[in-house]
Amino acid sequence: MKKTAILKMSLMISFFFGLVACVSKTPTNNDPLDTQELTKNQTEVHGDVVKPEDVQLTHPLNAQWVSDGKSIYDVKCQSCHKLTDEKLVGPGWKGVTKRRSPDWIINMITNVDVMLEKDPAAQKLLEECLVRMPNQNLTKDEARKVLEFQRSNDGEK
Repeated sequence: MKKTAILKMSLMISFFFGLVACVSKTPTNNDPLDTQELTKNQTEVHGDVVKPEDVQLTHPLNAQWVSDGKSIYDVKCQSCHKLTDEKLVGPGWKGVTKRRSPDWIINMITNVDVMLEKDPAAQKLLEECLVRMPNQNLTKDEARKVLEFQRSNDGEK
């Protein structure tokens, strides 16, 4: 009987300390987000460099692409980018489609390394934000949908 009680007690203690160890490593909203740590084991997939003539803008906006782009933003982008002009980890997205060309935006999404290596505007953003944008391994089609969502966020109809 005593062995059973001791075994139950030791299991409860182990569970408690395991739970505490787990909880103590759970990030809070106050903890800085280490995007490099989160993506360190992901292999980067680079897309072909997009040229201005490769991006055809829709008028009016493609509602399905806006919705799909919002879903992608919710999963892959919102932890670093706000939809306002406020900086979070990366710059806010408000007005981005007015400041940057569609091909620049898609290349920044799909070819982060190339942009940070060769593009002065991307290099300046890195200096300002102090955190390298992780490659989220989005396809050109997914990046185009994010662009459509950004256009919607900037008030285009």
